[in-house]
Amino acid sequence: VGGGSAGCVIAARLAELSDASVLLLEAGPMDTARLIHMPVGFFKMTDGPLTWGYKTAPLAHADNREMVFPQGRVLGGGSSINAMVYTRGNAADYDAWANDEGCTGWGYQDVLPYFRKAEDNERFSNDWHGTGGPLGVSDLRSPHPLTKAFVRAAQEAGIAYNPDFNGKNQDGAGIYQVTQRGGRRCSAAVGYLKQALKRPNLELVTGVEVEHLVIEKGRAVGVAYSRLGRQQVARADAEVIVTAGAVGSPRLLLLSGIGPADELSALGITVTHELPGVGKNFHDHIDAYVISELAGPHSYDKHTRPHKMLWAGLEFMLLKSGPVTSNLAEGGAFVTTDPAEPSPDIQHHFLPGAGLEAGVPPVPSGYGCTLNACYLRPKSRGSIRLRSADPTMAPFIDPNYWAEPSDMAASLRGLASAREIMAQPAFKDFIKREHLPGKDVTSRADLEAYARRLGKSDYHPVGSCKMGIDDQAVVDPDCRVRGIERLRVCDSSIMPQVVSSNTNAASIMIGEKAAELIKGNRRAREQAA
Repeated sequence: VGGGSAGCVIAARLAELSDASVLLLEAGPMDTARLIHMPVGFFKMTDGPLTWGYKTAPLAHADNREMVFPQGRVLGGGSSINAMVYTRGNAADYDAWANDEGCTGWGYQDVLPYFRKAEDNERFSNDWHGTGGPLGVSDLRSPHPLTKAFVRAAQEAGIAYNPDFNGKNQDGAGIYQVTQRGGRRCSAAVGYLKQALKRPNLELVTGVEVEHLVIEKGRAVGVAYSRLGRQQVARADAEVIVTAGAVGSPRLLLLSGIGPADELSALGITVTHELPGVGKNFHDHIDAYVISELAGPHSYDKHTRPHKMLWAGLEFMLLKSGPVTSNLAEGGAFVTTDPAEPSPDIQHHFLPGAGLEAGVPPVPSGYGCTLNACYLRPKSRGSIRLRSADPTMAPFIDPNYWAEPSDMAASLRGLASAREIMAQPAFKDFIKREHLPGKDVTSRADLEAYARRLGKSDYHPVGSCKMGIDDQAVVDPDCRVRGIERLRVCDSSIMPQVVSSNTNAASIMIGEKAAELIKGNRRAREQAA
């Protein structure tokens, strides 16, 4: 259930079993929209028709705002609409899953083979990187001059150059590798499903509204859904695998009566199985950012002009290069702003443009650049809850950003790091002034107020079906839902703690590892029989 990053991986890998039959259900349409495959189209998809159109609940620690909260509603899910940044997180993240959360088999050395198995890297082939896998990982075809200036500025600010954020060390600044192949987006749908759908044992159905799981005598036996006004039930002889993401997966469990009994009963939903952790532990990275006004047409903003747009389109069609191949979040850095942190605590994304993402304002002159800063290990926890028993109603989404004061303190350290980088000599010929927060915003109180007023999601929600062994764990280390047979959740929702980076690569890794667990479980049942 769910054709996002992990769902595409699992469906494709299970279809490799010639005697297995696999059905993949996806709420959105096929990934045929042209903007998906043109990387620069990212800026039009953070709040467009290929998302669920979600907003958060009023955010108690962010001026009570309802923030735009993009979640992909298209084949490929987030991997079809995201900024394609290929980062995996820090090795210590996965070791903490194993050692602190009881997720045996999920330490860094355990999961590294799955990252390498997925990867078809055009530049690296070593202990950390693989080639020949389904997921294209490439260098940007045409990095913007401002992005190169950013990398120099970071070095001038004392941040070492790093050519590979996914190698031996995460620290440093550089240009991101991206999930592209040949200058085009390589989503999980493109990389995994395109070939797998040629197999006769894999069926894909799009445009479905999954209403609930069918549970009989403590066992998942199917999925009830509607399509084109018709109610249908797909029966499962083996397993039901939920891969609907950090919002969709807990939502489906709750609609099926699996979750906190008091919440379900209050909505008139029959409790199938009490599992208090469903929808809890929900968290996300949040960005504070510096936007600079440029001294001239130095950014991608100039390509909003019709003649520039036409030229860029021709360059892409003929040469597969130029502005259309940009993922916009081209450069980045991982920095340690608190000596007490064991690994980099801040991630920067540099965008050679302004107002490129939903909720981020442009500059008055029309030419700007943006440097985001997010705290990588937030302690604040929120929740996903149902508003009603109606499966067509959007859930209550509350990441509860900045509920913990230490998260805000870290965000302000990240903002200071961003300002320091943007003030370096490498930018002196490009930047006219700091537009946001603005040179007069210097006190802690004013900076906090700025962050609360304009901070945005970094699109990395996780944790709402936590993996582990404690009372709040929803799935065990084999991704099996506790207390329900033949039901698994296998996507970003199982992360007990968000990884210290973008999350798409980790979601694909989860798909690879989960597929192997499912295959192993199937073999064990056959041997027992």
